[in-house]
Amino acid sequence: TYPRPTILFIFFKQLDQIIIHQQVDLLEAILGTETSSKYEIKNHLGQRVYFAVEENSCFDRKLCAPIRSFTIRIADNAGREVIRVFRPLRCNSCWFPCFLQELEVQSPPGTIAGYVVQNWDPFLPKFTIQNESKEDVLKIIGPYATCGCFEDVDFEVKALNEMTTIGKISKYWSGFVNNVFTNTANFGIQVPVDLDVRIKAVMIGACFLIDLMFFENSLDGL
Repeated sequence: TYPRPTILFIFFKQLDQIIIHQQVDLLEAILGTETSSKYEIKNHLGQRVYFAVEENSCFDRKLCAPIRSFTIRIADNAGREVIRVFRPLRCNSCWFPCFLQELEVQSPPGTIAGYVVQNWDPFLPKFTIQNESKEDVLKIIGPYATCGCFEDVDFEVKALNEMTTIGKISKYWSGFVNNVFTNTANFGIQVPVDLDVRIKAVMIGACFLIDLMFFENSLDGL
């Protein structure tokens, strides 16, 4: 059985900043072989509170690359799975607006927390955060260019009117050596402390999706 959500999200209730650090895989760094992503999820003090592991096949990782399907399992430090993220194989092109990216987040596993839905736009990366009933809650809007030349890349979290910014998902520039030789990424999520804890869980899923869609290449961040 899974922990009750009220117990599970004690950590999230008092949180307004989440740091996500992708772990370095030596095989990938040396041979350039794409392996399953592994992440540490930390609080603002840099203390690990969760860890996440991507599950899919070698076929998906090699041939489908940034648009690959996956299941990401997020567990606490005791090894108990607390969040599960599903991403089906879908399109990543503005020329196919009926088959854009979608993500389902469950927390605890088996209980829908919400969804991340890509919105069609010819210029900007845009996503909608939805609750468990598929009602729109927030928007995420990225910059025109996500290469992040020697600087952080910010995806702004906005109200539904897209006028008010309430937070952001940032891809931190990690330095030349790290970006050239590995795909490792460091992200920060900033949201209001009183945001629904289930939506905070969905924001973590959104961060994983943004990572794979825009920062999968080894030269990201240059």
